[in-house]
Amino acid sequence: MEKFDLLVIGAGSGGCLTAYTAAKAGLKVGLMDCKPEAKIGDKVCGDAIAGHHFNKLEISAPSKGLDFNSEVKGVKVISPDQSITFKMEGRGMSGSIVDRFRFGQRLLKSAIESGAEFQDSMLVIEPLTEQGYVRGVTAKNLKSGRKEDFHAKVTIDATGIAAAIKNRLPEGFVVEREVSKRDLMACHREIRGNVELEQGYCQIYLNQSVSPAGYFWVFPRDGGKVNVGVGIQASMKGPHPKTQLYNHVLQLPFLKDSKLLHAGGGYVPTRRPLDCFVENGLMIVGDAACMVNPIHGGGIGPSMFAGKLAGEISSDAIMRDDVSRKGLWQYNVDYMKGYGAKQAGLDIFRIFLQEITDDELNYGMKNKLVKESDVLRASVDGDLKLSIGDKAERAFRNIRRLDFLIKLRAVSKKMHRLKNHYFNYPSIEQFPEWRAQIKKLY
Repeated sequence: MEKFDLLVIGAGSGGCLTAYTAAKAGLKVGLMDCKPEAKIGDKVCGDAIAGHHFNKLEISAPSKGLDFNSEVKGVKVISPDQSITFKMEGRGMSGSIVDRFRFGQRLLKSAIESGAEFQDSMLVIEPLTEQGYVRGVTAKNLKSGRKEDFHAKVTIDATGIAAAIKNRLPEGFVVEREVSKRDLMACHREIRGNVELEQGYCQIYLNQSVSPAGYFWVFPRDGGKVNVGVGIQASMKGPHPKTQLYNHVLQLPFLKDSKLLHAGGGYVPTRRPLDCFVENGLMIVGDAACMVNPIHGGGIGPSMFAGKLAGEISSDAIMRDDVSRKGLWQYNVDYMKGYGAKQAGLDIFRIFLQEITDDELNYGMKNKLVKESDVLRASVDGDLKLSIGDKAERAFRNIRRLDFLIKLRAVSKKMHRLKNHYFNYPSIEQFPEWRAQIKKLY
């Protein structure tokens, strides 16, 4: 039996940042993952990360010759009929495509060099609980087949969509367990070569017939390669994302002669964050806490931000000898103010986009019912801000689609209300009432 101050389960971007931050603060940190060490960082991903995330972190941005693949100058959003393209640049839109494997290995190395003890090929069986507290985990060593208990003052669930600790908590813990299939995106993506595509712009295609309640994407990489994939709402009955990729996306002229280099798929939680990330002795980070951007599915940046917060707040709680839910509560408050409130607003915009038709999207983009500046502000701030002048002008110009504008106005108000609700995150005593209000708002 091993004992740690902090035990981090999952060596993804969020888990590694948690371990790195807490070990630098002087804690005895254990970090484990079910993968072999040589496979850490090897995961299916969009591979894009906005540069502004690194301004909040104590780690350097991806660098050439190490884990940087190509520059991202902006994003292009393309209408269903592909006649209109919204080109968005500037704050929140620029960054880089990373070499995901090398990036993951770099984060792991930073955590180990800061003092975290890493154990690979360790599969979590169940959390250890005692008197309403999480006290560590039971894990199976996949190399030896032995089971072993690992004890800790605070345990971090950074196990991704599986949420291996959160979802196995016994009765009595109040954190959300189920994530609706309506809030999951089933994805298939491939790295393909022999492609000529403009560098610097991530392309997102909106098309309900190809990617129902989702989108498909083409992200350029260096050396004539692209990251291309399809995401479909998991609750949808219909073709598999891989089928849609081959039947539709790879038929685009610039992809017809492309060559498959790597493929994979999985689920992404594209919704507002969990309404609470802590239990007694437990904190939840990354995809396990639904910290992905609801619009474009990017999760690397938010998970690293959450990991840094979790490392700092758990360190402080352990030093104060208060690892209760109340002692860890500040993690909820800080994440919601820093990113979660924006996510909540974008979740409303996501639902709006999933419910409108291709005809409405084509008409709306062509006639500027929603402008590039609207989409840019929404993606950066989590608000859809339309001025009174804009509303009047658009109403007169598009009287035949007045119902669409009325819906857009309602969406704008709802986004603002949800964002404010999450930004004003409550004390632990006020939490039940705050949580009940979410259900009313939705």
